[in-house]
Amino acid sequence: MRASIGLSFRLAWRNIWRQKRRTWLTALAMIFSNMLLVFMIALQLGSYDMMIENSLRIFSGQMQIQHEGYHESQKMRLAVDDISLLAAEIRTQFPAAKVAARAFAFALVSSEGRSFAMQIAGVEPEQEAGISTLPGLLESGRYLAGSDAAEMVIGSIAARNLGVATGDELTFLGTGKDGSFAAAVVTVVGVFDSGATELDRGLAEIPLAYFQDVFSMGGSGHVVAVSVPDLRRVPAMLKSLQGVAGSKNSLLVLDWDVLMPGLKQAIQADMTSAWFMYAVLIVLVAFSVLNTQLMSVLERTREFGVIMALGIMPRQLALLVLLETFLMALLGLLLGVLLGGLVASYFSHAGFAYPGMEELTDKFNLPSVMYPKVSLVSLLMGPVVVFVFCLLAAIYPSLKLYSLRPVAAMRAV
Repeated sequence: MRASIGLSFRLAWRNIWRQKRRTWLTALAMIFSNMLLVFMIALQLGSYDMMIENSLRIFSGQMQIQHEGYHESQKMRLAVDDISLLAAEIRTQFPAAKVAARAFAFALVSSEGRSFAMQIAGVEPEQEAGISTLPGLLESGRYLAGSDAAEMVIGSIAARNLGVATGDELTFLGTGKDGSFAAAVVTVVGVFDSGATELDRGLAEIPLAYFQDVFSMGGSGHVVAVSVPDLRRVPAMLKSLQGVAGSKNSLLVLDWDVLMPGLKQAIQADMTSAWFMYAVLIVLVAFSVLNTQLMSVLERTREFGVIMALGIMPRQLALLVLLETFLMALLGLLLGVLLGGLVASYFSHAGFAYPGMEELTDKFNLPSVMYPKVSLVSLLMGPVVVFVFCLLAAIYPSLKLYSLRPVAAMRAV
């Protein structure tokens, strides 16, 4: 049995090199498509990491510690006690992490002539830049300086709607944690332009200590935002933070997947649309293999007729054609993965940027270089699909052998 299998593989290997030029042309099509698929999928996965990082860096952070139920309802009373102390404790335990305590409330913000409902965020000015890009996106003025100063930064759309600029005063009116009225007059010290319409229209930031005083929060807040340098470290950090939150009453740790579910849906939609493009390439390669193997079978019709007259069954010849395709597809897979992996590995260290991307990302205070993500998924996902489709393409030439008649085949020219 082993000898028969070994003989079949040797015959298949010999047969694919009987027409070297045709074999290499077909193999090169597979190699090129596999190399392209490896690089494009690695780049795509890397771009998703970049997209996630950039989206989270605007404001939300990668993880958040909140009171149970706050994410769903955002009620003032669902607060985290001694939030600044908790944030300081996390910074001490995890020095590599960026940590910022925040508090939120909805209020009516008014200028001399206009009023709009906005979300007021109390932030730690000295820590916020580690979590959010907003401090670096000011189009005028400066960021918050004092921890308890009566000052505010607002989005560019909100500033335009309210008709204010840096140096003007705003009044806001809301409800404190204890149900009392919360009202204050603040000076606009900065206007940010994040490029995110919702933030630029509906968010204003004031110092956390001042927020706690105005909204009767005591030392409490609503969110401890946490980010780590590498997105791949989020699952491990999440478990560590769950241990910290577990020692407190009614606290939860949420990762970016829960905080921004639309981001994952956007990634899935983009991956689906990308595979339509990849499918065109894969089908073209499969038709190339189909053409090669069909020509090979037609050229050897007389040879197959002689072999069948000697007692070889059609299924054995069909298996031989499939083995030939298997070896050729395996050659394309191995070389394609090797070359594609080398290219992707190079750019995973050197980085890859589309022309003009730097100007766009600089505007939003974000990195412009993507790093392809080299993994088993990016290395094998595309080439394995190509490999399977190439084998499927060989089925039709193989089935033609079942209709072959030895006498008629030996008479073929």
